[in-house]
Amino acid sequence: MELTDYWKVLRAHWVSILAIAVLGTLVGFGWALLQPKVYTANASGIVSAGVGTDIGSAMAGENYAKSRVKSYLDLAMSRSVAASAAEATGLSDSPDALLTRVRVENPLDTATLKVSASAGTPEEARDLAEAWVVAIGDHVSELENSGAGADGAMSIVTFRSLDAAQLPSSPSSPNTKLAVAIGSLVGVVVAIGYALLRRVFDRRVRSTAEVEQETGTAVIGTIPAHRGFDDDNRIILSTGGNDRSQRGADEYAVAESLRELRTNLQFMNIDDPPRKIVVTSALPGEGKSTVISNLANAIAASGRPVIVIDGDLRRPMLAKTFGLPEGAGLTDVLIGRAKIVDVLQPWGTSGKLFVLGAGKVPPNPSELLGSKRLHSLLDELAELATVLIDAPPLLPVTDAAILTARTDGALVVTRARRTTYDELKAALANLGKVKAHTLGIIINGVPMRGVSAEGYGYRYRSYYGRTATEPAAAAPSAAQSAASSAAPSPASSAASSSEAPAQPVKRSSYRAPQQSEPVPAAPASRRRARTAE
Repeated sequence: MELTDYWKVLRAHWVSILAIAVLGTLVGFGWALLQPKVYTANASGIVSAGVGTDIGSAMAGENYAKSRVKSYLDLAMSRSVAASAAEATGLSDSPDALLTRVRVENPLDTATLKVSASAGTPEEARDLAEAWVVAIGDHVSELENSGAGADGAMSIVTFRSLDAAQLPSSPSSPNTKLAVAIGSLVGVVVAIGYALLRRVFDRRVRSTAEVEQETGTAVIGTIPAHRGFDDDNRIILSTGGNDRSQRGADEYAVAESLRELRTNLQFMNIDDPPRKIVVTSALPGEGKSTVISNLANAIAASGRPVIVIDGDLRRPMLAKTFGLPEGAGLTDVLIGRAKIVDVLQPWGTSGKLFVLGAGKVPPNPSELLGSKRLHSLLDELAELATVLIDAPPLLPVTDAAILTARTDGALVVTRARRTTYDELKAALANLGKVKAHTLGIIINGVPMRGVSAEGYGYRYRSYYGRTATEPAAAAPSAAQSAASSAAPSPASSAASSSEAPAQPVKRSSYRAPQQSEPVPAAPASRRRARTAE
C-alpha cells in the first residue's frame, strides 16, 4: 500500500475511527471515576550535626550530616517507625500496610528526608506524614544516644522537623487528565488498526484499478447506483443530450455511463465488433438483467438495431423489466413450437429495439442453450442486429459458460461493495475452462459520493447535478423521422422469407427519440465466415 492508500483508508473509515477514539476517551474517563481517590501529604525533616562556630566546623558538620542521612533512609522505612506512626495517629493498619502508603526520599546532596504519605482523606494523609517525621526523629535520637555514657553526654547528630505537612486540596490519584489522554491515544491506535485490518480482509470490489489488478481483465464500464430502480421500473428515461435540468442527477449519471459502455463496445474491435454478446454475473442479485436492458436501450437510441434475448431459462426477468407480456419466447422457437417473427417483441418507438423473452421454463435449460438450433438462431439474428443475451450467473450453473462459448464473448457484471474478488475470479475461471472470451467487466452499483466514489471515477459528481443553462435540443426534423420510419427492422428482415409477422404487442409507455441511421448490414467477412461454418 502506498501513502495515498493509507489516506484513503482513513477517509473511508473516519466515522469508525472517530467513534472508537471517543469510546477510548470515555473508557479512560470512566476508569478514572471508578478509582478510589487518594490524597498525598508531604512533610520533611533535616539531620544536623552539632553547631559550628567557624566555617571549618560548619562544613565538617554538614558533611557528616549528609553521610548520616543516607543510613537513616532504611530506618525511616522500617516497621518500628511505621508502628510508632500508627500508634500516634490511632490507625488500625498494620506496619506493613502503612509502609505501602509512605515514601521517604533523600534529595541529592542534602541532609533532609522528604516523607510523602497517602490516605483516603486529606486529614489522614496530613496526620500520617507528620507522625512519620516525628517517629523518624524519635528513632534517630534513640539510635544516636543509645551508647551515651554515665556522664550524660548526648550525640551531636539530631533529626528535627523541617516542613510541616499541609492539608492536600485535591487528590493525587487518579490522574483524570492523564487517564483521558491515554484512553484517547489507545482509542486512536485501535481505530487505525481496525481500519487497516478491515481494508486488508475486505475482499469486496472497491475500485476499477483493483478489479483489473486482481482479475487481469479490463473494466469497460461502471454503472452508478440509482435509488429510483424498483421491481416495476428499471429502465432509464434519460434520452441523452443536456437534459440534466429535466432528470435527476443520479439518472443522468447512469444514462451517461451506459452511453460510455455502448461506445466502449463499439470501438472494442473496429474491424469486427462483437455482435453476439452474453451478459452474465458471478452471483444472482448483481443487476445483470437491469444492465442489459438499459444497455440495449442505449444502443437502440444510437440508431443501431439491437435484439435482447432472455437466455436465463431458470429465472427469466427481461419481459418484466421491459414491461412486456410473458408468454411464448426462446424455448418455443428452439423446440419448433413458434417462429422467431411471432415471438420477437418490439419495444419503444425507435423501431430499433426488439425483445425475445425466455418462454416457458424448460426442465433442461443447459441442453437447450447448448443446442445447434440456438447457435444457428444467434447467427441469423447477428446478421441483422447486435444481439445481447441475458444469461444466468456463472457460479451457480453452467448455462452462461455454454452460451459464451458460442458467442463473441461475455460481459461480466459485478456488484460494487458486495461481490468479492474471489467470487469474480472464480466466475472468470469458469469462462476460461470452456475457452470462452471475456469482453470485459462491468461494475454495477458504484457510489457517486464520498471517498469510495473516487475509486470508480465519480469524484466529480457535482457535474451531473448542475442545472443546464443551454436551450433544449431541437426536436428531430420531419426528414429524420421519415428516414427513421423507412429503415428496415430486424423483425421485418427475418420475416421476408416466411409469412408475415404477428400483430405488434403492446409497447411500453417509454418514448425514445427517433433516429435516422439505417440498419447496418453485417460485415461481408462475417457473412462469409458463417457461410463456411
